[in-house]
Amino acid sequence: MKEDLNFYKNISKNNLPLTELLKDESLFSSVPKNWSIVVTDIENSTEAVANGLHNDVNLCATGSIITALNTLKQIDKTIKIPYFFGGDGSTFIIPNTYLTKVLLALNDYSNHIKKTLKLNLRVGHLEVEKVYDNNISLRITKLRHNKYLTTPVVLGNGIKYAENIIKANFVASAVKSNKKIKLNLEGMECRWDEIYPNESSKKVICLLVNCEDENKQAEIYGIIMNEINYVFGDLNKRNPITSLKLKLNTSLEKIRKEMYVKTGKNQKKQLLNNWLITIFGKYYFKLFKAGKRYIFKVSQLSDTIMLDGSINTVITGDDKQIKRLQILLDDLEYNKKIVYGMHTTHASIMSCYIEDREEKHIHFVDGTEGGYTSAAIMLKEKAKNLKFS
Repeated sequence: MKEDLNFYKNISKNNLPLTELLKDESLFSSVPKNWSIVVTDIENSTEAVANGLHNDVNLCATGSIITALNTLKQIDKTIKIPYFFGGDGSTFIIPNTYLTKVLLALNDYSNHIKKTLKLNLRVGHLEVEKVYDNNISLRITKLRHNKYLTTPVVLGNGIKYAENIIKANFVASAVKSNKKIKLNLEGMECRWDEIYPNESSKKVICLLVNCEDENKQAEIYGIIMNEINYVFGDLNKRNPITSLKLKLNTSLEKIRKEMYVKTGKNQKKQLLNNWLITIFGKYYFKLFKAGKRYIFKVSQLSDTIMLDGSINTVITGDDKQIKRLQILLDDLEYNKKIVYGMHTTHASIMSCYIEDREEKHIHFVDGTEGGYTSAAIMLKEKAKNLKFS
């Protein structure tokens, strides 16, 4: 059992381009049967985004990740799990040993979000063993993007299968606690303003790509990532988060909303303190070496490419680059190898989990106006009309 608990922790970090990683499937390991896939999902997120609540939706999804990670940290500081940010929800792969405690915390967080943001965050799970019982695979490895950031990479339809089963048959979790669970959103700090591309001709693109054929995923995704690298440049060039464009949002309403979601309370004195700290932060990041170093790390620790059995990425590019990529995607889609959704917008938004300001902070990136949620709508509509051979 100890070996299973440390399954993800013990996976080696692969320090090579994603395109090269996808060429060697021996680097991927099957997730143990005694782990589970946990999904959080905001009900009617499309409607919420249409009503201008995309920042609230992102904040809610980020908070579910923070809740799960803080809960695990309280149980065992050495445990490591893979997790995925989806704009309007999140997904985790967790050892069954810790499943009940994480579900309890997420259910408590769901109740908190209903009170503070008036959003309904659904929480569900499916055992990995049940995924395998349906002859579906779930293989995972790690990709080291740079000195600071390492993320999970998944091949197989296990996560997608679990998400579809959970969302289609959702019932409120039966996991209950007789004692009050203390909400723990320590590290939620999301005070960045909208981030615009570094050139006026560029747009922010949120792209989702799904290949149903598990045997072809590595090959197809490798082709697409090669094209993205060729058309848009390597990760640093196409990354929508650049240190030159990062700036803090110092509005009282932005800080009040974050504090209210974090604590469930409106405290005027604490609001004023946080506002003054944020004002100081604007100058700290501009004038002090430590501040400039932190800003650089933010750009390095921004998660803009996620592979969870599908490609999820946020990039910047101009119309010519977008059309060039669409030629390849349309061809693959016409030949029933993929289905994709794309949303273009004027800026990206970022939410954050700050464990400490030196090394442990992760920044989740989405596009404005719904980003991933809007791209997912396009993908789902296409999927209804497409049949894969």
